[in-house]
Amino acid sequence: MKPMGALPPEFLAQSGNLEIGGRSADDWVIQAGDTPLFVYDMAIVASRIARFRAAMPAIDLHYAIKANPHADVLAAIAPLVDGLDVASSGELAKALLVKPAASVSFAGPGKRDDELAAAITAGSTLNVESEGEAGRAFAIGDRLGIAPRMAVRVNPDIELRGSGMRMGGRASPFGVDAGRAAALVRAIVGAGADWRGFHIYAGSQALDAAAIIDTQAATLALAERLAAEAGYTPPLVNLGGGFGVPYFAGDRTLDVEAVGAALQSAIADCPLTHTGMRYAIELGRWLVAEAGVYLTRIVDIKQSQGEMFVVVDGGLNHQLAASGNFGTVVRRNYPIAVAARMGEDAADPVTVVGPLCTPLDRLGDKVALPAVRVGDLIAIFMAGAYGASASPSAFLGHPPALEIVTVS
Repeated sequence: MKPMGALPPEFLAQSGNLEIGGRSADDWVIQAGDTPLFVYDMAIVASRIARFRAAMPAIDLHYAIKANPHADVLAAIAPLVDGLDVASSGELAKALLVKPAASVSFAGPGKRDDELAAAITAGSTLNVESEGEAGRAFAIGDRLGIAPRMAVRVNPDIELRGSGMRMGGRASPFGVDAGRAAALVRAIVGAGADWRGFHIYAGSQALDAAAIIDTQAATLALAERLAAEAGYTPPLVNLGGGFGVPYFAGDRTLDVEAVGAALQSAIADCPLTHTGMRYAIELGRWLVAEAGVYLTRIVDIKQSQGEMFVVVDGGLNHQLAASGNFGTVVRRNYPIAVAARMGEDAADPVTVVGPLCTPLDRLGDKVALPAVRVGDLIAIFMAGAYGASASPSAFLGHPPALEIVTVS
């Protein structure tokens, strides 16, 4: 038997039939019409946003929509956050349906000219990632007769310790090296563009509050240094994000309140704060991961050389991350349950696999579940971020997963 991650707190005390947003998993499947199905509980998202606001009342909150760009998720989140961060023209179009253009920022190292033009025309902020990209944006702005809104994405000379994906402290396709950032700011201002500040992102999926606190302090010091070198005060410093969620056994929940207390103290001592500039934190998975449940139905149960396999109708084509094939080095189990038997004692370990013709399609490896039957719903938790949109849905021609959003 191999351990699995802990259920999100909203589901921990449940027994009997799994409820999501006050309704049973079976009800959601009936409403959607089939499985596999993602259900997103927006009350959980709202509670995460409220927790952030309480811990960091002076910080703007941006949602990184790459975590979950579902249209109904965006419509529910948009009124609750201060900005949306996008990374493609497709995401930009979705963001502009629910948020004013001035509240949308566009990052990514490979923006095409048509994408730059779309952002400039809309009036969204370009987080420019190189001098070359800035030059193309100047030329496009001149052609359109619009001064581009531009922030400088900085490749910081720091990294976020313990993060699942480190974005700073090394050579990177993301952002301009810190040593060249001030010169780029001067070029932006000199070209008549609307300089909107710095975007500084050091890493993601960190659960160590002390590491995040140290990184944020270093980020503030870097922003202060760059502002002095450039000779201009940034209107906004986006401190990145990096807040992690506990996917696996042994993972601890991030102490957001400790992070908030330290950050509030640090910004109070930062000279830039007294110029009236704003700070933002950009979060994706921390807001939405725990709100999502993936429901998939058992189609077969079989034994092979003493091991029991539970075959379900959805797999890595919808849940690449849960299968261990999206950024993890060692495959570990997400929290999994039998939807109709929450809280029941476990039977013999089973391995939950999807329908795809590849040994990579493994959603639960030797996990302890209650006794299962063909037709049962299997629930995979922590499914609200990097699920349907981050998985190879076209692989082997299976249909895409259905998605449904709870509305309270």
